[in-house]
Amino acid sequence: MKVKNIVENLVWESLNGVLETKPEACKCDKCRADMAAFALNHLPPKYVVTDMGETIARAGSLDNKVRIAVLVALTEAVELVSARPRHEGKLL
Repeated sequence: MKVKNIVENLVWESLNGVLETKPEACKCDKCRADMAAFALNHLPPKYVVTDMGETIARAGSLDNKVRIAVLVALTEAVELVSARPRHEGKLL
């Protein structure tokens, strides 16, 4: 069995939509990973173990509060990473 954070799935699924609203943001793999990591560090995790657990938890993750929290964290992450990308070895 594998333990999985379904908030991570939601962050990755939502990232493209947030990036579409920020055309000036870098969309390279490194920046996208930094954006996801920043957002995940500011969101509470939701772990599941079984496929059934994931299905039930994903249904709960569709709650507007969770979606809004993910979008807020991602928007902040996109702005921060775009302002200070690590392409030249800079740290956030």
